[in-house]
Amino acid sequence: MEDLEKREKAFDMNFSSSSSSSSNSTPLVVRDDLMTAIMKNVITVTLCLSINYINATLVYTFIRHEIFKMNPRYILYIHLVINDIILMTLLTLIQVLSYIIYTLHVWLCIIFLIFGLSANFNNPMTLAFMAIECYVAVCFPLRHSQIITVKKTYILIALIWLISAQSVLPDIFVSLARERLDFFQSRVYCHRKYIFRIPGIHEKDTIFNGVLMVSVWLTLIYTYFKILFTAKSASADAKKARNTVLLHSFQLMLSMLTYVDNPISTGLTILFPQSVPAIRFSVAMILNVMPRLISPLVYGIRDKEFRKYLKRYLVCKS
Repeated sequence: MEDLEKREKAFDMNFSSSSSSSSNSTPLVVRDDLMTAIMKNVITVTLCLSINYINATLVYTFIRHEIFKMNPRYILYIHLVINDIILMTLLTLIQVLSYIIYTLHVWLCIIFLIFGLSANFNNPMTLAFMAIECYVAVCFPLRHSQIITVKKTYILIALIWLISAQSVLPDIFVSLARERLDFFQSRVYCHRKYIFRIPGIHEKDTIFNGVLMVSVWLTLIYTYFKILFTAKSASADAKKARNTVLLHSFQLMLSMLTYVDNPISTGLTILFPQSVPAIRFSVAMILNVMPRLISPLVYGIRDKEFRKYLKRYLVCKS
């Protein structure tokens, strides 16, 4: 395993909260040659700019029209899109910096981790609350406008960020108490396991991930079947809501791909030890980047109101 550690590449786009055992130093890695490094960074930056352009267009569409800003469903959706923008920007920034300067100041990496880890946990919870909104709309249509309001939606988004922050804030406080102050001014490879050198952090993350994922999946399953029973004898809107919850489940599975990044990378590395850089780059592209593209496109194209304005703004028409 020590030999595999030395083969690891200076690129890790994993913001998942799962981490391996603590290490006191930045690992020795085999760097890509110049042309390979340029090619990989061009691919990543191009994908980032393309996905963020689409997402930014969705956010612009939302801001420009009151019909979206007054609808809790669209507010939650745009929150999902903004989280994808944050994740894509940070993932790309860390990769590019890892090729240019390799190590970052600990305090800067902590800032990246706060936003990256929080945004990563935000998506599953946002999907769960979007499913609840569909459930209320179908099963309690007369009370929907009272139960789900714009003000409550923004309070809910603040609560989502507060819960997500608990995945990283306790680690920061413990590190502040345990580490010397000069450690936060030192430079390390920007990965969670080299920043938070805390015993038992892996077990804590496993419990946090498990509780969150089980809660979200139970919410989706419950809302789906409640809507399913309603849809048997109700209007087409109920059937559309049922399909929407299925879509949320699909998006959740895409979000959960980040949690299998490390196991897949480790397994492929053991099978193909000579191709570690290519494995880590390919796994990162498939599991971390591509889901950021699929989710906004599915919603942007599927929703009639969004589609009407999105086509106009994507080609910069007034």
